[in-house]
Amino acid sequence: MTLPDTAANPAGADRTFQVDLRGLVDLLSHHLYSSPKVYLRELMQNAVDALTARHGLEPSAPAGALGIRLYADGSVVRVEDDGVGLTDADVHTFLATIGRSSKRAERIAEQRADFIGQFGIGLLSCFLVADEIHVLSRSARTPDAPAVEWRGRGDGSYTVRTLPVSARPRPGTTVTLTPRADAGEWTRPAQVHALARHFGSLLRHPVTFDDGTAGPGAPGASVNPEPAPWARTYPTPGARSRALAAYGEEVFGFKPLDTIELDLPAVGLKGIACVLPEAVPAGRRHGHRVHVKGMLLSEQAEEILPEWAFFVRCVVDAESLRPTASRESLYEDDTLAAVRDALAERLRAWIARAAASDPDLLGRFLQAHHLAVKSLAVHDDEILRMLLPWLPFETTDGHTTLDEFARTHRTVLVTSTVEEFRQVAAIASAAGLGVVNGGYTYDRDLVHRLPEIRPEATVADLDPATLTAHLDPVDRETELAAAAYLALARDALAVFDCDVALRTFQPANAPALLVDSREARHERTRSQLAREQEGGLWGDILGALRQEAPRAQLILNQLNPLVRAAVAIDEPELARTSAEALYGQAAMLSRRPLRPAESSLINRSFLDLLAHALRKDS
Repeated sequence: MTLPDTAANPAGADRTFQVDLRGLVDLLSHHLYSSPKVYLRELMQNAVDALTARHGLEPSAPAGALGIRLYADGSVVRVEDDGVGLTDADVHTFLATIGRSSKRAERIAEQRADFIGQFGIGLLSCFLVADEIHVLSRSARTPDAPAVEWRGRGDGSYTVRTLPVSARPRPGTTVTLTPRADAGEWTRPAQVHALARHFGSLLRHPVTFDDGTAGPGAPGASVNPEPAPWARTYPTPGARSRALAAYGEEVFGFKPLDTIELDLPAVGLKGIACVLPEAVPAGRRHGHRVHVKGMLLSEQAEEILPEWAFFVRCVVDAESLRPTASRESLYEDDTLAAVRDALAERLRAWIARAAASDPDLLGRFLQAHHLAVKSLAVHDDEILRMLLPWLPFETTDGHTTLDEFARTHRTVLVTSTVEEFRQVAAIASAAGLGVVNGGYTYDRDLVHRLPEIRPEATVADLDPATLTAHLDPVDRETELAAAAYLALARDALAVFDCDVALRTFQPANAPALLVDSREARHERTRSQLAREQEGGLWGDILGALRQEAPRAQLILNQLNPLVRAAVAIDEPELARTSAEALYGQAAMLSRRPLRPAESSLINRSFLDLLAHALRKDS
């Protein structure tokens, strides 16, 4: 920006910004538009809006009589329309003033909803690929209006000329670009044709492309030969479903598990949602393909659907959604929020139909997307009632539905972590306890809601005491014989705040069970830190937070031959080493992360036992 001469502008006088157009174009290319390719979309969009205005001026004109023609031969790119055109005054008002938009002019303010663009800066995007823009236009508002020529250059200068009617016999506008050498990637004939199909395949007005090879007067290739697939008629419902699925596969590159038609007349939205055939990572949101009045707005519009709907990808065309300034995403307003809610309801209705009438489809859907459905069921009572009995969970009976599991186990126990489930699964199963792994996202919350569906079922969190209560005690004589060993074991494992007990339980091949919880370990760690920081502000704070944390329990299985041999050891050091080894093995079987001290203990006990075995053999 440059400042005016102060002599011509005395202190206190109003001044005018001096715009560096090259700097503005650089701003557009790096911060507003995602790619220079949008220049063609902006030109096509202007042409569509001009045709819309022409139809408003001449409602009786046949829809197919007015169209858009694109030309690219490697040396120029040209976009011509049969739209409303511009007068000399329009050119000065709308092309020579940056930021002014004809679509905001008072005379068409009431018709704004009929136009795609609303920002009036689209023509500047042409400077991303060319140094000069040539516009030739003739207005349809006045029968004998002359042609007007406007030439704008990247340095901010422009010229306007009035030409005879013969320069453009019919109303409309032609925009011609001479591409820069570095813009060939976006202005080659094949690329222009591909971009035209990419952006304009669903436009209602006929669009053709000509690369100059067919000769003068030859008709161009159609860019949008057919209407949107949901706007066509089909002989049977099955043919319609197959056509929509084929379109979804063409657009997204995968064969949909099913297609869901989307139709919201209130906002003029139509389209399809394609159900992904495979699971996607939790929370990963796919972009959706959104057209506004036929023109492609974005391929990555995440905001059109709620977060839980990551099992579908949508392609929609809408009349009333509002684009952002870059016209590459949607403006977040009440209309978009209402559309998002309405589309979410369509997805719920599809799930309900599958649950009620197509169990095979429902099974395939849940196999791939049970996590998405679980995330929905947590907050949606209707989906919860319909699908909770069908959802798969990891249990002590294997992977099964909650409905089947509840028929076998009247009391359903649920762990709070995956780690706790892995610690107790085999032993709980042998003891006849029904335990569900509640450590996965949403699972614990959903299991606790089972009584809402099955009132006869009881759900409770798994408490270590519940499990140990199902382990049989050993007889008094065996307990007394093992007392010395148990005392040595408790002393060896005191550093881990771990008690040791002797019980009998199935399966007999399990030598030991480590009963511990993440919360208890965190509390013990906090208590230890408080002891180390005793006498200081930090120690006082931690001391106030300290609770009596339950100790871990290493439960040895008297039915296991290795344990029976261990409790009979009469060498104190070897007894301590065997207890450490049993603790390390039980800790590894729990599959929780090992603390450094535990890793060191496992290595040391293994080497000590190996050394003992070698000494004995020698």
